[in-house]
Amino acid sequence: MRRSELSVAVLLLGLLGVPGARAGKPAYPVSQVMVVNDTLHGTIVPDPYRWLEDADNPSVKAWTSAQNELTRATLGAFPGREKLRAQLEAPYSATSLASPDMYGSRLFYSKRTKLQNQPVIYYRDGAAGQPRVALDPNGFSTDGTVALDWMHPTPDGAFIAYGTSSGGTERSTLHVRDVTRGADLPEAIANTQHCSLVWDPDQKGFCYTRHPNKGEVPEGEDVFHVQIFHHRLGDDPKADPIVYSEGKRDIHEERAITGSSDHGWQFLELSLDWAKNDLYLRRNGTSEPFRPIADGLTGHVSADVSGSTLFIRSNVNSPKYHILTADVARPEPANWKEIIPEQSGVIESMTLAGGKLVLRIAEAGVSHLVVFTLEGKREAEIPLPSLGSSSDVTGDPASQDLYFVYRSFAQPSTIDHCDLRALKVTPLEPNESGIDPANYEVKQVFATSKDGTRVPMFVVSKKGLLMDGRRPTVLTGYGGFEVTEEPAFRAMWMPWLDMGGVYVDAGLRGGSEYGSAWHEAGRLAHKQNVFDDFYGCAQWLLDNQVTDHDHLAIEGGSNGGLLTGAALTQRPGMFKAVVCAVPLLDMIRFQKFLIGRYWVPEYGSSEDPEQFKYLMAYSPYQNVRPAV
Repeated sequence: MRRSELSVAVLLLGLLGVPGARAGKPAYPVSQVMVVNDTLHGTIVPDPYRWLEDADNPSVKAWTSAQNELTRATLGAFPGREKLRAQLEAPYSATSLASPDMYGSRLFYSKRTKLQNQPVIYYRDGAAGQPRVALDPNGFSTDGTVALDWMHPTPDGAFIAYGTSSGGTERSTLHVRDVTRGADLPEAIANTQHCSLVWDPDQKGFCYTRHPNKGEVPEGEDVFHVQIFHHRLGDDPKADPIVYSEGKRDIHEERAITGSSDHGWQFLELSLDWAKNDLYLRRNGTSEPFRPIADGLTGHVSADVSGSTLFIRSNVNSPKYHILTADVARPEPANWKEIIPEQSGVIESMTLAGGKLVLRIAEAGVSHLVVFTLEGKREAEIPLPSLGSSSDVTGDPASQDLYFVYRSFAQPSTIDHCDLRALKVTPLEPNESGIDPANYEVKQVFATSKDGTRVPMFVVSKKGLLMDGRRPTVLTGYGGFEVTEEPAFRAMWMPWLDMGGVYVDAGLRGGSEYGSAWHEAGRLAHKQNVFDDFYGCAQWLLDNQVTDHDHLAIEGGSNGGLLTGAALTQRPGMFKAVVCAVPLLDMIRFQKFLIGRYWVPEYGSSEDPEQFKYLMAYSPYQNVRPAV
């Protein structure tokens, strides 16, 4: 388990009434105030801690060390810490299975057992094949600091292109592994972080994305300028020809190259906005130009190919997505034909397998796997346990084998196999976690937001737990970037549940619980809806005698950290404890740092006078009130 998660658990035990958890306010190190005033669009914006932005400044390093020392001393003195560590070891030791992907008849997947530092990549030749190790990142370095970032097997699974990085940098170097021999080829291509890659039909080369070397572009711009190159095995990567560069397009756009499930086509995806993308295709193994499938449309478009038919999943004019087809020779929108209309739930993925089209459809975060013919006729639903979620659905157009990940709040992830002829689902490997899902209860309920919107949330507890109005409760959410909050096993919260706590996960606007319209209602000028949804969920827990103000905590990270930061400043009396992890808190300057520029389409930017107004209204850093 991560030390940060143990620390969060220690802090929240105060809500459970654990002796020693409610210590007095620590004597925090002094944080010097050095006000810098900015004038933005006629408004003076004071910044009292601008000096802390310079992480390399000796004063900042000393301040950080003092904060860390206080944290270690405070949490280290907690009397239940070692007992809690022991309680966390069991759920963290549960086998974790993830990321199944079929290449020919060979299935690759990741598996982490016990307290392994990193998951191991295994492969099987068919559902009945024995598992064999393809890549073990735990052996990449003696100190465990070299990580596996990504991997792309060849169409027959004989080789894997994969990326490694050290020390958490995510600045990947590309390698190629001969799976059968368990040995690497000489390839070593730097700057391939977040690499997308498509192997040539002869499997002797590939198209891939690569970033510039430092110094080749202006400082800080090396995280952008993503270009697509072609590499032949054994060649010098410095001589790799460019397949696609930005040309006249914006250098900040996301670029990715992917392949069709029959490995006959390449797709080029370009995007400057989380809410839409452009998509192009060309025949794999050729140097012909990419032809547009979707260019300039408002929405997401993804595609796959079967024979001469292009299958398209899109939310353009269809917020919950629909499925369309076109001839690969005429892929433009004017030639699209709808075969599966928008469903009651969100069509989150489509998979070509066994001559069928398998759709993953989520209704308020609860998954369904539905089988359709290639002409769009609904045939059957694959049986899944209730109130769970599936993901990573994979298959092969020529095989009746389908694989997917299944998980729930009380069940660690498993990889399941489905024979599409019999629609029989069986676990690929038993998950020996020692956790019995029957001991827990998961309910989906609906709260009411400020404007009357119904907001879904999952309420998780021990089975039969008496809701007495004072149950220690943690409410979490995310509400951004079209991320759906769905059932998932979270080891950190199992001791919390076992000790009588309640865990609540809310599907706020800004996510994709109800499609793109749900996302749009929680981004840019509508971001306050996300916070209001969160308060509506908290109020439901209070009104329905689950908990009270003295036993209600909130937790969130990243965009969820912004959520809890806003809740802390807007509704300080509503919650007893706040976990605000790796957050965005200064919404006036976030776009100036690291990859913050990529998030402007979601939040807006203070550089725009209209967007500045709503960012200033909720930005947690600018809305801290003295003595509150």
